[in-house]
Amino acid sequence: MFRKMLLAVLAAAMVFISQVNAEETGILSDLGFEINGDASVYTQYIWRGFVLDRDAVIQPSFYIGSPQTKLGKLKIGVWSSQPLQNNDDLSSEEFDYIIDYTYDFDFLSASLGHTYYDFVGTHTFSREFYVGASFGKLPLAPSLYFYRDYGKSSSGGGLGNYLLLSVSHSIPIKSTPFSFDLGAHVGYNHNLFMSGDGGDVGLKAGVNMPLTGNLSFVPNVNYSITYGDLHDKDVANQKNRFFGGGTLNYSF
Repeated sequence: MFRKMLLAVLAAAMVFISQVNAEETGILSDLGFEINGDASVYTQYIWRGFVLDRDAVIQPSFYIGSPQTKLGKLKIGVWSSQPLQNNDDLSSEEFDYIIDYTYDFDFLSASLGHTYYDFVGTHTFSREFYVGASFGKLPLAPSLYFYRDYGKSSSGGGLGNYLLLSVSHSIPIKSTPFSFDLGAHVGYNHNLFMSGDGGDVGLKAGVNMPLTGNLSFVPNVNYSITYGDLHDKDVANQKNRFFGGGTLNYSF
């Protein structure tokens, strides 16, 4: 019941925020807090090369960020995946709880955080620390993150490592407020939810369409490529997959 109420709150927050004018002020904005998130719908749920649901899913998120200080910035949030269909034997009902600390240097942003994964549909859970750096001022805005899952396999944990290199680029579409957004990542998996080494390559293309000052919609197509033991049919047996969807982003 709590999780369903939380999901309803996320949806209500999106509707509310979409009606808020970007110039208006309130208690949180006057104090310097930031609220943002998104709601995505995808034809499949693919995570780090693993197919977690072959049915369509909806994935909302909600984040609150503290004011920027000399000591950095703190952010907490919740992310969820909920199946829209039930045509396969996979259960993607999931709630993730995130806490993130970020410090901005002149040339990079360094982050340290933790995620608690609650796989509601299978009554299992996992936990993960991460550390990373983002170079937003460089071409393609590269970022490099290291994730350490320390959840026990007996409880549903991954108990492994994942290294992620991501890049992105936005191309303005002439005479419109839209942009063509491209993204790619390479992930290296060491014993995370599998035995062995391998990983995935993700490619993404979408069109960013601003709707209001604080609301935008991004339809997109994605291609997930697996390699190494993640692709090996005798180990993880994860295939290359196309999937599509759309994301509604909001912030204030």
